[in-house]
Amino acid sequence: MTSWSRWNRACITDGRFSGGTYGMVVGYISPEAAVGGAIALVAEGDQITIDAQKQLLHLHLDDVELQRRKANWKAPEQKAKTGVLAKYARVVSSSSVGAVTD
Repeated sequence: MTSWSRWNRACITDGRFSGGTYGMVVGYISPEAAVGGAIALVAEGDQITIDAQKQLLHLHLDDVELQRRKANWKAPEQKAKTGVLAKYARVVSSSSVGAVTD
């Protein structure tokens, strides 16, 4: 397990990498944030443990704080209202299972 300080950070993203990354990078954690999972509840200064060998991300918050944040969480507004992007957003599955539209 790696101990991360304020000078040694990890990048956690549900987007694509530009090729300019370095250090630990965790990618495609979809749809965790968009559906209100623990990643959506992270706030500035929170401590997160990343264990690459166990494939574990752990947000260090107690259940009371997680429930408080979850109660205040709102899903992001869908930007595309019509057209192909709107349809894709409505019907596509998580990228963790292939982002298929079946």
